[in-house]
Amino acid sequence: MVRDDEDGWLVRPSDVSKQTTLSRTTIWRLRRMNQFPAPIRISPGRKAYSQGQIMEWLRGRD
Repeated sequence: MVRDDEDGWLVRPSDVSKQTTLSRTTIWRLRRMNQFPAPIRISPGRKAYSQGQIMEWLRGRD
């Protein structure tokens, strides 16, 4: 995890898969339908997700 001062912690896509129990492909499909938080580009070849947005998404699923 990496700290992002604006949104809190940033987590890798593999960690998001573990937290949500969704495959990376399912997350990608949900993103295409605007049903999952967008990743943040942290360098040309790397993306991460805001931990706060992921937790909010998980709470919204209940």
